[in-house]
Amino acid sequence: MASSILSPTPPTSSFINSKKELGLSAFPSTSQIFIQKCKKPVSKRIVSVMAPQQTQRKPATTGSVKTAMTMTEKILARASEKPQLSPGENVWVNVDVLMTHDVCGAASFGIFKKEFGESAKVWDSEKIVVIPDHYIFTSDERANRNVDTLRDLCMEQNIKYFYDIKDLSNFKANPDYKGVCHVALAQEGHCRPGEVLLGTDSHTCTAGAFGQFATGIGNTDAGFVLGTGKLLLKVPPTLRFLMDGEMPHYLLAKDLILQIIGEISVAGATYKSMEFVGTTVESLTMEERMTLCNMVIEAGGKNGVVPADGTTFKYLENKTSVPYEPVYSDAQASFLSEYRFDISKLEPLVAKPHSPGNRALARECKDVKIDRVYIGSCTGGKTEDFLAVAKVFLASGKKVKVPTFLVPATQKVWMDVYTLIVPGSGGKTCSQIFEEAGKLSPCINVILTLILNRSKQRIGGTINMMHSNYRSPYLQLVCVSTTNRNFPGRMGHKEGQIYLASPYTAAASALTGYVTDPREFLQ
Repeated sequence: MASSILSPTPPTSSFINSKKELGLSAFPSTSQIFIQKCKKPVSKRIVSVMAPQQTQRKPATTGSVKTAMTMTEKILARASEKPQLSPGENVWVNVDVLMTHDVCGAASFGIFKKEFGESAKVWDSEKIVVIPDHYIFTSDERANRNVDTLRDLCMEQNIKYFYDIKDLSNFKANPDYKGVCHVALAQEGHCRPGEVLLGTDSHTCTAGAFGQFATGIGNTDAGFVLGTGKLLLKVPPTLRFLMDGEMPHYLLAKDLILQIIGEISVAGATYKSMEFVGTTVESLTMEERMTLCNMVIEAGGKNGVVPADGTTFKYLENKTSVPYEPVYSDAQASFLSEYRFDISKLEPLVAKPHSPGNRALARECKDVKIDRVYIGSCTGGKTEDFLAVAKVFLASGKKVKVPTFLVPATQKVWMDVYTLIVPGSGGKTCSQIFEEAGKLSPCINVILTLILNRSKQRIGGTINMMHSNYRSPYLQLVCVSTTNRNFPGRMGHKEGQIYLASPYTAAASALTGYVTDPREFLQ
């Protein structure tokens, strides 16, 4: 296996400063990137390649020799009760948390009952998290049946963490209801360093921000986990992404992950772990790290992971009483490839239709007229995402020029938007700034200040909302979105054009009616 070797580095220190300053820049038009391999350097658009470092030959021993491991290998080794693992091995892994939602939950339980028996009990009722999410606020009673079925199953199985919703007319009347599963998992303390979290949703990889192995699985696998608490997994090789440099004030984590996907392509990390390290990553908040890991699946990644540090531990305070033990990649762990970026030279990015890997500079798309802006989802509907939008609106003092949809991911985010004071606003909350940006604008009811505040609340129901607003007769609409995918039909009509962007870029675009570089307002 190809490998690269790093000098010993403490878990929370820079992985880049320990080496000679390389002065690399990383933005689309003049990308410069290091790809380090042991046998044969292979890269795309390489400016410079580091000479492969050779491992020091160890003396022969009569016992086993411990081989250095990556974070992902260590987590899976612990979960499979093995002292050592290497990429490509298939192992039975003990699962710490299984998450499912209203789309896949009923089917997963159905498979469980079919294979283990109608009267079978799940392996651990306190390690299963069920979160109604996608089909919540919809008039389709058949969709609502999924939640009804899950409610019965969770009562039957005594599932401790079922975040139920019963009153569909008023989401605030449901104290247990949370919202988008990936954000709710973090807020409720189900994401812990060193653990294995599996979920019946491709963006389960979001939880890797907490230094754990988190990945999406199918209903059949989930049914097996429900019965046994185990799953057979193949150990993925690891790609390491070292991001160094001070984060410019006009960038967010969405720009970082769009840069990476644009660099390696949507298939560049197929069944590989993506490990994010470096001074830039260390400076990110937990919500920003979640954005980074959320989109590893858009590069084909099996999982994304960020080493746990003080930021992680502080976030988890008072969120969980379950003990956890973080792990870190060994200094001499073998990585399939290593990529290095100087983030201080990166510019705001977008992903043009119809691929998350179709990267472009936001300023290069200034002539693209848009019809809608959507800010929400597991990628862009967190508290800090809305604070970022409010920051742009506040700095501009302008009104939005296109219909702009704001959808908080969870009830907690909704409350934050109405209660948290935006820095430098003179005491205003996000909601007040949003209302001002939409008031008397050329578009009637342009800002649905928080769709949640209306009669058709759709917290967590972003798919339904977008479908209802983007289907015929609205043909070929152009939307700037903070979501994670821009495939044909993702927001309704198959000919719709979706530009993926950070909350900064989405907010700036709402103010102009065109794809807009946020530096126009964030000077």
